Amino acid sequence: MSSFRFSISGAAILLVALSSGGAAAQGSPQAGKSPVAPTPESIAAGKQTYLRRCASCHAASGEGGPGNDLIPAAPSLVDEQVKVKTDSQVFNNIKNGIGPDFNMVAFKDTLKDDEIWNVVNYLRSIAKK
Repeated sequence: MSSFRFSISGAAILLVALSSGGAAAQGSPQAGKSPVAPTPESIAAGKQTYLRRCASCHAASGEGGPGNDLIPAAPSLVDEQVKVKTDSQVFNNIKNGIGPDFNMVAFKDTLKDDEIWNVVNYLRSIAKK
């Protein structure tokens, strides 16, 4: 009987370990926060990705505005509109785009999750205080 109890306990611990490891591997955040720490390296990598993939619409400063050909113009990424969103919401907007017309295209096929999290960290670093 005690070996049966041990087997069930061992199986439960293994399931918890596997499920938490699987979530981390996919980049799932806890409580809406980025699972990638906002280190100087992450922020620098995020800046490079942002300048390469996002700045053409949202401007190098992140302020968006009428300086691009989009209708409606791409919004600012450094003001209150983005600041109130969780890291997960910003990540999902970048990864999946924003409908219904998808003026904000999805980057899920061109950027890896860690690259997107780096962009989120970069946006947080340049947000207006």
